[in-house]
Amino acid sequence: MSQPAVTERYSLRQKITMMVNRYEIRAVDAAGVEGPVIAVAQQKRMALKEQVTFYADEARTQPVFSFKARTRMDLGATYDVFDASGAPIGWFRKDFGKSLLRSSWHLGTPDGLEAFGTERNQNIAILRRVWDFIPVVGDIPLPFLFHFDFTAPDGSVVLTSERKRSLRDRYDIHMPQASNGWQLDWRVGLGMAVALDALQSR
Repeated sequence: MSQPAVTERYSLRQKITMMVNRYEIRAVDAAGVEGPVIAVAQQKRMALKEQVTFYADEARTQPVFSFKARTRMDLGATYDVFDASGAPIGWFRKDFGKSLLRSSWHLGTPDGLEAFGTERNQNIAILRRVWDFIPVVGDIPLPFLFHFDFTAPDGSVVLTSERKRSLRDRYDIHMPQASNGWQLDWRVGLGMAVALDALQSR
């Protein structure tokens, strides 16, 4: 599947069941209207979270993109993003040291882009960590809305992920187009967005 034409915004939804986490991605037009699903994935909840593959169809027969860890069970593992044919198109890595207080990630693409992303609100980041350590309460889904911003070295925003309040976890993803026409590959940006949900506990 090719990239949606001139699209900067996407909707990412997660549905949690007993056995799997399901992710759905839809392109969002300039009027804020969501289009049809452009990629879906299912992740076994009890499996190692080292790989996620997205497909164009519900039967999961036509791959669109994927990401996979270079090593297993490494808190600072680098995840490579691949296109439908398996060619690398980008990577991301959690900054374990900085993430102790505020989740932080590094993101890159073959054309030389490197961006740094972190939680927008440091106070919410600390509250999330305290919540996880409270007996019983820590097992309740997080009530806090948390957002991430990724910026290039020149300070320009390349990716934002904003969690919305809803019965199902939902994120608004924005990959703004730069004045020179440059834009982050949608598959790399959405792979990173899914990792912000799927790999937060890693």
